[in-house]
Amino acid sequence: MSKLGKFFKGGGSSKSRAAPSPQEALARLRETEEMLSKKQEYLENRIQRELALAKKHGTQNKRAALQALKRKKRFEKQLTQIDGTLSTIEFQREALENSHTNTEVLRNMGFAAKAMKAVHENMDLNKIDDLMQEITEQQDIAQEISEAFSQRVGFGDDFDEDELMAELEELEQEELNKKMTNIRLPNVPSSSLPAQPDRMPGRMSGASSAAHRSRAASSRRAEEDDDIKQLAAWAT
Repeated sequence: MSKLGKFFKGGGSSKSRAAPSPQEALARLRETEEMLSKKQEYLENRIQRELALAKKHGTQNKRAALQALKRKKRFEKQLTQIDGTLSTIEFQREALENSHTNTEVLRNMGFAAKAMKAVHENMDLNKIDDLMQEITEQQDIAQEISEAFSQRVGFGDDFDEDELMAELEELEQEELNKKMTNIRLPNVPSSSLPAQPDRMPGRMSGASSAAHRSRAASSRRAEEDDDIKQLAAWAT
């Protein structure tokens, strides 16, 4: 058995020591990372110093140059070990953070499940079905009431539309007949037109005859205008 195994075996024999919390373990890991990072920076500076020293001595003092290179190699080896240790600690810290997160999630989900269980204990599925059925029935009744209010109330005025239209057409025809009988057509003269006067006696007789015809034509045009106005008034 290796010394490392004996060390962990001896440390695990004590059961009285309580396990640290995830927060405490994470804090310790962060402290270790910070310490190793400082050590890493220190070793990098020492490597640069030893390298500069080896270059300074060069071929003039080979022994001092070789000692500086040996120290540089040791520091580089320690630096490589620290890099590996930091990678392991980083992996362990991330795993612990994930475990802690999963634990918190599980705890909160269990808390929510208990709350839902407590709520559902006071609920009966049969009562819920009855309630939903009652709500549906009341909605149907409300819809029927709304439809009843929206219908047109006849109050006994259920008449035949065709009969009403026929009666209306009869009234319109009677009114049209009355208007047609009231239209006064132009009178046709009963007497024959006067004989054409002799043109020989002179211009006076021709002038009087032309004036008579002009007055007769004006009278007929006035009567026709009155008739046209009556027709237009009846049409509008």
